[in-house]
Amino acid sequence: MGTKTADETGAETAGTTTDDEKAALTGTDAANEVTEEAPHSPEDADELAAEDEAAVADGSVGVGQGAGAVVSAALGFVSLTGSWIGTLAGARQTLVGQLQTSASSGTTVAKQLEVIYGDAWQATALWAGLFALAALVTGVVVLARPAFGSPARPQAAWIKSVSWAGVALGVIGLLLAVLKYTDALLGLPSAG
Repeated sequence: MGTKTADETGAETAGTTTDDEKAALTGTDAANEVTEEAPHSPEDADELAAEDEAAVADGSVGVGQGAGAVVSAALGFVSLTGSWIGTLAGARQTLVGQLQTSASSGTTVAKQLEVIYGDAWQATALWAGLFALAALVTGVVVLARPAFGSPARPQAAWIKSVSWAGVALGVIGLLLAVLKYTDALLGLPSAG
């Protein structure tokens, strides 16, 4: 087919251009090419390919680490927002305190506040601290896992991010639980 093209000097020349020349002029070949990095040796490539196929076939590529990361973040969140078992422990301790104060009629108001509400507050803080500690330990284990596994398989970025979130929530939850348990945060009001 006959077309006019411009050479390097800008002068138009008449002639035929092939599809390869058109592609070279437009740069579509370079845009459509996919480059792949070659492995270091054929044996390494075969070994990694076989491992990847086996891992994908059984569906276990990072599943345990991903699940651990999500569990860590969830436990950290529960430590901050409260859990059913923490609420139940607090309500139980309130009931025990009410029974103790009704049995002894000579208790002071300060003692009643401590027995009825203070112990329940501490029980709730204790359970929040346990959930925070579990989040912290789970997140650290997930983050440390690649050090004991196959160095050829890096940990996915989302697993690291979620694990760090679980660790951070665990640290914050543990700090708040300690502050609540020691009455440094929202302590009981004075009776007098």
